[in-house]
Amino acid sequence: MSDQIKHECGIAMIRLLKPLDYYHKKYGTAFYGLNQLQLLLQKQRNRGQDGAGMATIKLDVQPGRKYISRKRSVASNYLDDLFQQVHRHFKDLTPEQLNDPQWLKDNKPYVGELLLGHLRYGTHSNNGVETCHPFLRQNNWITRNLLVAGNFNLTNVDELFQELVELGQYPKEKSDTVTVLEKIGHFLDDEVQRLHTWYKPDGYSNQEVNELIYKNLDIQRLLRRASKKFDGGFVMAGLIGHGDAFVLRDPAGIRPAFYYQDDEIVVVASERPAIQTVFNLHIGDIQELKRGHALIVKKDGRVSEVRCMDPLDRAACSFERIYFSRGNDRDIYLERKQLGRQLTKKVLKEVDFDFKHTVFSFVPNTAETAFYGLMEGLTDSLNEIKKDKILKKGKDLKPDKLEKILAMKPRMEKLVVKDAKQRTFIADTTSREAMVAHVYDVTYGIVTNHKDTLVLLDDSIVRGTTLHDSIINIASRLRPRKIVIVSSAPQIRYPDCYGIDMSKMKEFVAFRALVELLKENDKDHLLHEAYERCKAQEHSLKEDITNEVQALYDEFDYETVSDKIAEIVSPKGIEPEIKVIYQTVEGLQKACPKNNGDWYFSGNYPTPGGNRVVNRAFINFMEGRDERGYD
Repeated sequence: MSDQIKHECGIAMIRLLKPLDYYHKKYGTAFYGLNQLQLLLQKQRNRGQDGAGMATIKLDVQPGRKYISRKRSVASNYLDDLFQQVHRHFKDLTPEQLNDPQWLKDNKPYVGELLLGHLRYGTHSNNGVETCHPFLRQNNWITRNLLVAGNFNLTNVDELFQELVELGQYPKEKSDTVTVLEKIGHFLDDEVQRLHTWYKPDGYSNQEVNELIYKNLDIQRLLRRASKKFDGGFVMAGLIGHGDAFVLRDPAGIRPAFYYQDDEIVVVASERPAIQTVFNLHIGDIQELKRGHALIVKKDGRVSEVRCMDPLDRAACSFERIYFSRGNDRDIYLERKQLGRQLTKKVLKEVDFDFKHTVFSFVPNTAETAFYGLMEGLTDSLNEIKKDKILKKGKDLKPDKLEKILAMKPRMEKLVVKDAKQRTFIADTTSREAMVAHVYDVTYGIVTNHKDTLVLLDDSIVRGTTLHDSIINIASRLRPRKIVIVSSAPQIRYPDCYGIDMSKMKEFVAFRALVELLKENDKDHLLHEAYERCKAQEHSLKEDITNEVQALYDEFDYETVSDKIAEIVSPKGIEPEIKVIYQTVEGLQKACPKNNGDWYFSGNYPTPGGNRVVNRAFINFMEGRDERGYD
């Protein structure tokens, strides 16, 4: 993605089902769980670049000993810094101590059977260490201690926050993370108290009641009650002080979660390949957590996947497949190739099937897999052309002519490369823009001046600013006759509210194109009419709100919006003709049939809160407010 956006946290949870001594004997280290957690986070580093955190819980620790340990970091090398801080505790130990799991558990932090890790990519501007997960809710009762980490965003924080206040709580801040922590924490307290009230009259001591709570705490019931009004996309992982653990996924399956279990370990992660690589597993060994379900691991090792919310129609985030997730997942790799392949006909039509004078490339590196798919499609099309030429010549085909036909191939080159990340400390706008223009560089001497068309594949175009300020400017120095920008994703038209930092309408180049088209065609009154409809629904129940922006896009066909986008991203005075080709929503659904969440492209939000967010984002645009469309 040439326009960088903030997105997608990552989680990793491990439960060791055997005593620590088992892993020391089998794997040669008492730090097996800690090492595996570190690897899981490293393999998902694409998911979070603001900070990282981890926590551990020790099982069956005597009162008076520390059993919960947590560390977080927002250093520039946050992941290395995080585990350096953790391993500092073991730096000066003797070989005998390092090889004594029980001694380590009794005397050192971070040596526990339950481990939770998190990579943070915040949608809020505050990136201090206090915003890093896991969040901890402390209590002197072991069963009421709660650690939570997740990949989520809720659309109705105001509503949930008010419920907490009405319950008598006094939350320290209004954010979805704190709200989720306190919401789950409230019902955890309630469930613990319910069990205590149930068993105490039977004459059990408080210590015996604790043991009964460990065994009978109903995590499914707890999560059902806590999540009843959650509206958003989420995967929430939690550890409870005595040793229960859970991972809860939203009813539409918007955010991803995968797990593996055997007789010695349970592991959960945001991405399947991370589990495959770290534990050397086959793809078939790993399960996807069902939407609306929770994976629950009890203190005694019982594992279950249970329904906590009524599942909605599947709307797994398609951006996971296009861009966010690592491409070493087999299915994602093939889907990205298919996204590129499907653009073949449009691209060939735009370059008039002129293979001789067209050079194909991609930018940035994340578009490489889709580019392979496009090249396969181009090669197949060219083979058809070769076959027709050969068949038409028939017996008159001479060897030298045959050799010339067979030598035809698409001109695939690495033309645009990203230079080292630059920081500019110059205050004036003109100088800053001049510096930004050089973020990318090009390979000279490959494109024939004023004859060749340059086709550049991007995996998605959000704002178009990098195209305008850098890529097209620098690519034009190759002096092509024409530059065709191809996006393997559809036009991003609507804000996201489920964990991706795309919430302001004015930042989408597709929306800016729509506004310009409405004004040019004397239809700008439709903007004001849509604004009035949004305002009229502002205080309606979220279930009753409709997306009022969709009708504006219906005024123009897809290609007309693409052509206007091409005008917007074209720098002033640029010589080559600029064209922009987008994947269609239908093409996306064909390439990624299982991840059909496409609300940022189609405006079809999977939860009621989505329509409230898009309308609020539109109101903010019309009123000139530079604010997110959700809290």
